[in-house]
Amino acid sequence: MTTPLNERRIANAIRVLAMDAVQKANSGHPGAPMGMADIADVVWREFFNHNPTNPQWANRDRFVLSNGHGSMLQYALLHLTGYDLSIEDLKAFRQLHSKTPGHPELGYAPGIETTTGPLGQGIANAVGFALAEKTLAAQFNKDDLSVVDHFTYCFLGDGCLMEGVSHEACSLAGTLGLGKLIAYYDDNGISIDGEVEGWFSDDTEQRFLAYGWQVLKADGHDADALRAATLQAKAETKKPTIIICKTIIGLGSPNKQGKEDCHGAPLGNDEIALTREALGWTEGPFEIPADVYAAWDAKAKGTASEAAWNELFAQYAAKYPTEAAELKRRLSGELPAEFLAQADAFIADTNAKAETIATRKASQNTLQAFGPLLPELLGGSADLAGSNLTLWKGCQGVQDNPAGNYVHYGVREFGMTAIANGVALHGGFIPYVATFLMFMEYARNAVRMSALMKQRVIHVYTHDSIGLGEDGPTHQPVEQIASLRGTPNLNTWRPCDTVEAAVSWKSALVRSEGPTALIFSRQNLPFQTRTDAQIANVAKGGYVLAEEKGELKAIIIATGSEVSLAMEAHAQLEGVRVVSMPCAEEFVKQDAAYREAVLPSNIRARVAVEAAHVDYWWKFVGLDGRVIGMTTYGESAPAKDLYQYFGITTEAVVAAVKELTA
Repeated sequence: MTTPLNERRIANAIRVLAMDAVQKANSGHPGAPMGMADIADVVWREFFNHNPTNPQWANRDRFVLSNGHGSMLQYALLHLTGYDLSIEDLKAFRQLHSKTPGHPELGYAPGIETTTGPLGQGIANAVGFALAEKTLAAQFNKDDLSVVDHFTYCFLGDGCLMEGVSHEACSLAGTLGLGKLIAYYDDNGISIDGEVEGWFSDDTEQRFLAYGWQVLKADGHDADALRAATLQAKAETKKPTIIICKTIIGLGSPNKQGKEDCHGAPLGNDEIALTREALGWTEGPFEIPADVYAAWDAKAKGTASEAAWNELFAQYAAKYPTEAAELKRRLSGELPAEFLAQADAFIADTNAKAETIATRKASQNTLQAFGPLLPELLGGSADLAGSNLTLWKGCQGVQDNPAGNYVHYGVREFGMTAIANGVALHGGFIPYVATFLMFMEYARNAVRMSALMKQRVIHVYTHDSIGLGEDGPTHQPVEQIASLRGTPNLNTWRPCDTVEAAVSWKSALVRSEGPTALIFSRQNLPFQTRTDAQIANVAKGGYVLAEEKGELKAIIIATGSEVSLAMEAHAQLEGVRVVSMPCAEEFVKQDAAYREAVLPSNIRARVAVEAAHVDYWWKFVGLDGRVIGMTTYGESAPAKDLYQYFGITTEAVVAAVKELTA
């Protein structure tokens, strides 16, 4: 190792802040920050283009700490380079309501680009950042002016590479040639259980070469080697690069470096004292010398970089005013001014057509109408475009046209969803991704992350019940809808016909504060007649679709394909109203007066019907009500036979209402 002592001293600031913060919190992970400090020093002080005084600068480089347990590495970097993250914030590491939670979380400390911690998803997010940058650049840059031009840097560890999602995402990154993605692999050979060679013996170099990446190697503690590797990575514009950095976990700790002991526990006061001595660090806890602060301070450099870009963008705006205005709109996340009126006109036209089609087809029709209005849409499917019906006539694949608007993700549900999170986080796009509802399970944690981060990602799930028929229980969802509805900050829509499908898409697109799951049927569903007032109420998540004849005695609540069963039952009953509830999350947000008008609290005779797990609906029907749905897995048979076999029928609904009103 040839790193000069003065440069090592600069990097040591990360080491001491990490071990001090973890010790004060009495929990955390000092090993990775101490082991990657030299890499961070080179990347952040020499290459990373950012402005601590404006963390949201549009053309900043993006940084992702995929091994998010090493969060003190990122917090130390943000503090040292001049972000609004004080030494007191570092002292509050892992404490309630601090800006420095145990894993990096979006929205707490400035400069955090994504929430990481679930290993492997950070590198997938980074692929999404790089994909968004490449696509946005192709859509807006001109031969004489490039206003979208930045890199994505990602740190990751052994655990990230063991996780299957890293394979899905990195494979696609190589296929798409994301040349502005640079990953630094912290190859320290240690995980929680010890030396990884007993359970992780992959040839990482050959693995990434097979993906189509450029693979470089460097001593993770040699600044010259890291600098040379990074320059080589930036020079390769057609392939992503991984730099395999051989490091020593917990470097500087005399008795714990290179061992699992320092991975996820405080070093202890005695070992910290020995580490300070070994590093030649004479300052006390959380004390950084002025000259080290000065070496790290990136505010002046960042301000100058942004000012230069602002001048470039002014030239762009003068020469290409339409494109400049559109880029600013898209980066702001605002929809086109005329979109809402155009969407409402389409919904009215859809109502007039009164088509009986599958809601997945209704979804495609909506995309065909909305797609040309929203160039920010970046769609995709996990090798099911012909089944999910996510392609519309204006779609162009990014693999063929870098300025396209559709990603063929292949059979990579988890990777697809985590990549989409990165696309949304980058800005300039509204991603939508699709698979069968059953295979949402592969992507479950990435869906949760989009909700946790409140990102506008649209998750399209088709083939939503036993109604898909002969493919059988491996493909028939049962508990999945309840799982999605139980996810905080996720709106889950299950429309019953073309109108509700169109409204659900509009709702998802307008909702900028979180993700939406759109659940569509494989089979045709009958059109339901509505008044204009009822159409307006669809967006409220639940509404009266059919009024009672005479005095109200009972209520049938239904969603999706079962709304038609409820309507058939309604035709046979007196004093019964039908409530269609395509999005329960939106319904419960409505004011008490509206909810009471739809579901009067004095009406205890309530029946919910949905071809999904019954448990979700008890809070709406109460102990006196009935729920008709699924409690077991499905079977392989035609859909009609399955509905009869599982008792999800008009006759069952009628019988339940009669029993409750007897």
